[in-house]
Amino acid sequence: MILLWGSNARETHPIFFHHVLKGVRNGARLYVVDPRRTASAQWADVWMGLDVGSDIVLANAMAREIIAAGLANQWFVEHATSGFAAYRNSVEQYTLERAERETGVPGQVIRECAHAYARAERAQICWTLGITEHHNAVDNVLALLNLGLLTGHVGRYGSGLNPLRGQNNVQGGGDMGAIPDRLPGFQHVENDELRAAFERAWGTRINPKRGLHLSAMFEAMEHGELTCLYVLGENPADSEADRHRALKLLGGLEFLVVQDLFFTRTAALADVVLPAAAGWCETEGTVTSSERRVQRVRRAIPAPAGVRDDLEILYELARRLGHDWGKPDSESIWDELRSLSPMNAGMSYRRLEELGGIQWPCYDESHPGEQYLHSRLWQTPLIGPRAPFTAVEYSPPVDHLDRDYPIRLTTGRRLDSYNTNVQSGRYPSPLRRSETLDLSPEDGTRYGVRDGEKVRIASRRGSVVAPVRFDPNLRPGLAFMTPHFHDQVPTNTLTIDAVDPKSGTSEFKATAIRIEKYTED
Repeated sequence: MILLWGSNARETHPIFFHHVLKGVRNGARLYVVDPRRTASAQWADVWMGLDVGSDIVLANAMAREIIAAGLANQWFVEHATSGFAAYRNSVEQYTLERAERETGVPGQVIRECAHAYARAERAQICWTLGITEHHNAVDNVLALLNLGLLTGHVGRYGSGLNPLRGQNNVQGGGDMGAIPDRLPGFQHVENDELRAAFERAWGTRINPKRGLHLSAMFEAMEHGELTCLYVLGENPADSEADRHRALKLLGGLEFLVVQDLFFTRTAALADVVLPAAAGWCETEGTVTSSERRVQRVRRAIPAPAGVRDDLEILYELARRLGHDWGKPDSESIWDELRSLSPMNAGMSYRRLEELGGIQWPCYDESHPGEQYLHSRLWQTPLIGPRAPFTAVEYSPPVDHLDRDYPIRLTTGRRLDSYNTNVQSGRYPSPLRRSETLDLSPEDGTRYGVRDGEKVRIASRRGSVVAPVRFDPNLRPGLAFMTPHFHDQVPTNTLTIDAVDPKSGTSEFKATAIRIEKYTED
């Protein structure tokens, strides 16, 4: 069984979705949990069209049903987990009747899904931004992890919990320490012993306190505590929620540096722009896939004149700041990383090339790499700590619906475009069309608008103008837009900057809007 939750992988992860379809053709049942009947849902055995933001209710109700039906993997729960009793008590209130009322999914369908997932010999839960772009993003993910622990669908062939990564090498960025509280290898910066190893290797003191995630950086800008920003390969001017605020704060910095492959809207605000090489074809290094497989990246073509490899830029910047790091060499840097990150220790360039990539953790040069990250949970006796259940409670979207803002807007990507369109907008696509406000035909009738008619879409933060497009796969009361075409329709003008305190993710998926008639002057 494949449970695709909050992910339109057919359009947003199309290569991965080919593998999903192979599983379906080999007999796997596909359940899709999504407010929209997406292109992915149209391939599903069952589409569970829940109300936006009610994921925890659905997950907890499934858990309650699995426990009540005696379908929990009791051996695994007792052997490898902790906190089960408190978790069991927490989900007791999430009856099928309550779940049907609060999610909009029929209770019998929830029951069917729960039983299918628990009884499956092999089952996966795959999720993306439909789960994480909420004010309670981490709790949403924890609710799914609980289901995996409850049924033992983790750490085994064909079973697991799979966050689909949205962009090439997102996993590699985390591996290398691009997380506010982690050093390379996911080693906690506030751990004195772990931090000391890096301080010895680098010959400098490292701040012992965790840094700021992106949303907290914008808060610090607002309070005048962050006055200089160095942006590498990111376009926050177009990608942040509450776009007016983002542009104001970026424009008010004392000094802004942007290092990028493209001249983005953020670069247009910068004091200094550093043109960087294309990481996938003009540089040397490594990349990590969603399955933790580290692979070599090789320079195929030279960078254009006036453009430098990211490493060369950083090395030259260090030299001008008084630190001569020598000549940038990707293999030497990787070997330093291997000496400091135990999970990468056995991944020499030679082995990466010979084996076609290695999955971390790989502890030494005789280790093949771990195929299943959590396979230790099945070892007897148990190796390492128990996996904890975490009780989580439902919290509705921050931007509530009312008479003034009666429609729920959710945002997402389309197959032909990517995020703020920086990477995808410079080549033609026969699939590409302009931005629209997608509505159900029923809502078109309710609000007296025609297919193709331009309307003003207003939220509590601002308004934009876009043509209506009727989509029969949307339920009444639900609208859809993308962030792809900010030059035409700056969608993030509408979205709310309600931030999950644990992850710093904004609630892009749940905005309250209304539709107004629009007359061009």
